Amino acid sequence: MKLICSKGNLLKGVNIVSKAVPTRTTMAILECILIDASTNEIKLMANDMELGIETRIEGDIIEKGVIALDAKIFSEIVRKLPDNDVTIETDASFKTVISCEKAKFNIVGKSGDDFSYIPFIEKNESIVISQFTLKEVIRQTIFSIADNDNNKLMTGELFEIYENQLKVVSLDGHRISIRNIELKNTYDYRKVVVPGKTLQEVSKIIPGGVDDDVFIYFTDNHVVFDFDTTTVVSRLIEGEYFKIDQMLSSDYETKVKINKKELLDCIDRSTLLVKEGDKKPIIMNITDGTMELKINSFIGSMNEEIDIEKDGKDILIGFNPKFFIDALRVIDEEEVTLYMVNPKAPCFIKDDAGKFIYLILPVNFNNASN
Repeated sequence: MKLICSKGNLLKGVNIVSKAVPTRTTMAILECILIDASTNEIKLMANDMELGIETRIEGDIIEKGVIALDAKIFSEIVRKLPDNDVTIETDASFKTVISCEKAKFNIVGKSGDDFSYIPFIEKNESIVISQFTLKEVIRQTIFSIADNDNNKLMTGELFEIYENQLKVVSLDGHRISIRNIELKNTYDYRKVVVPGKTLQEVSKIIPGGVDDDVFIYFTDNHVVFDFDTTTVVSRLIEGEYFKIDQMLSSDYETKVKINKKELLDCIDRSTLLVKEGDKKPIIMNITDGTMELKINSFIGSMNEEIDIEKDGKDILIGFNPKFFIDALRVIDEEEVTLYMVNPKAPCFIKDDAGKFIYLILPVNFNNASN
């Protein structure tokens, strides 16, 4: 095989597919990036058996062929080459020469025949969504997936499609994030759980243009994201997702309208007094016209007041400050509305249009520490 392409194109392609190279595996071939120049285009590919990424790059194929190169070494070499055209040449024993200007690397590759190609997925009906919207909806929900495997379903996000609505849900047992997106077209009902890792990697490599689309395909076991010259294929998480609607109540005893930035900045300031790992709640004392926020820790204490509009009862309630910060950071509105029932029931942050709902469970605190 022999091909020539610009360093820029090659590096971009390598950076995209590297996201699917496993960090730990017993199969050495999976630690490789496959360069497939067996047809009239250059394709780079990586696959960890759960997530596979393929991207096409511009370049000239002088001699067709396929080679698998160690991802770590290959990507480091490409990164450090001069900014010029790169030639990659292999022989029958998989010896590979990578040259650019006066730099020349000799490494040994592996046979492409042993590589686990990305499964071929029949692309039937695609769901079309703008790159910007998909990137945003991942950003606005991904922080509340669980990061351990105790419950596999909590490590993924629910994608539920109903006519022209896409509902994306994530939860970790302490909070729930829900975003409702209006799609350009109407579709058959679908309900799948996409791994959080897949969504994180997609959001990193998707350019995010408002006018550029992503085409999403579902099968019983896989999801495919197709955009620009890149295809991402991932296994779905099996199982019945949690019955979210049962957790969402429209009852409330206290309704608070508050400036989002003021609330976010205040909670953010309070965390200066909390060491990582300390579970110190931020305590909200909500009365007519005022929300007083307090935090007490081994380092010190802070209290601050914010003007609010309140309907209903006064309430004294505590929360994990990080959970509030995570939700407020991804809400674009100037004002937010909080709905609460009592100090042991969840707080809802939601908009009137129903585009988002964030549910946060309160934490117990003893009044002596106020």
